[in-house]
Amino acid sequence: MYPLNYFLFLQIILFLFITPGTPRIVIISYSMNYGIQKCIWTALGDITANFIQATLVIFVIGSFFSDNPNFLNIFKWVGVMYILYLAYDLYKSKPKDVSSDNISSKSLFSFFRDGFLVAGTSPKAWMFFPLIFPQFIDFNENYIIQFFILITTYVVLDFLSLMAYALLARKLIVWIKANPKVINTLSACVLVVIAMIIVFMQKY
Repeated sequence: MYPLNYFLFLQIILFLFITPGTPRIVIISYSMNYGIQKCIWTALGDITANFIQATLVIFVIGSFFSDNPNFLNIFKWVGVMYILYLAYDLYKSKPKDVSSDNISSKSLFSFFRDGFLVAGTSPKAWMFFPLIFPQFIDFNENYIIQFFILITTYVVLDFLSLMAYALLARKLIVWIKANPKVINTLSACVLVVIAMIIVFMQKY
């Protein structure tokens, strides 16, 4: 069974991934200090945490959604409010300074651990997976297949976006400092549009 509104899901995660958040700031810093190859392990830690979060959400409370499909409507509106909050947060936020302090050595496990903890303890991630992720799964069908389609899409694109930030770190930093509000304003506007699409297109 194909996930519900798969292409809308793609739009949401793509715009979340291009937004400079905590994992991207970490990747940029590590890219500057340790090189691209070490960032691979940080990115792997990030997507591992996200996979665990999504698995817990879907397979712990998935049966609840199956027995109470109308409850998804509540999650829809909470999800819309969360997206609007993200838009406001992005619009009001300022780009963070990236540390240039260099540490002489770190183990590969420490890079993986840092990525895992940053993503695993992120409040935004714990809001995204329970509130938005389940809305794209039809729990009356084979939701296991749908889950693997969505989470595979998510982790692959997340990993690629993290590595893109690592590869373009120096240019990205220069651009953000030169245009401190442009990227946040554009991302906030896009999130507002996505919230409106969910309001009018997601029906339960």
